[in-house]
Amino acid sequence: MNTDTKQEQTATRVLEALDSIRPFLNKDGGDIELIDVRDDKVTVRLIGNCMGCPMSFSTMKLGVVNVIKQYAPEIREIVNVD
Repeated sequence: MNTDTKQEQTATRVLEALDSIRPFLNKDGGDIELIDVRDDKVTVRLIGNCMGCPMSFSTMKLGVVNVIKQYAPEIREIVNVD
């Protein structure tokens, strides 16, 4: 399997992970957007009410990071950018 195909499959699984937690974020007026998937690193952005929320660290650590790693265990780092 070539690197591009593997990268696309990883990105697809990451998107599925984000889609699975999106309803919980939407319920509080927030959302998440995928910025990039490169090698074993995912970059996301919390948007809406999630941006700047005092609970965003917990949302990232307990929600986003755990779910992404369940769907794509090869991911080693998840970064939230503003």
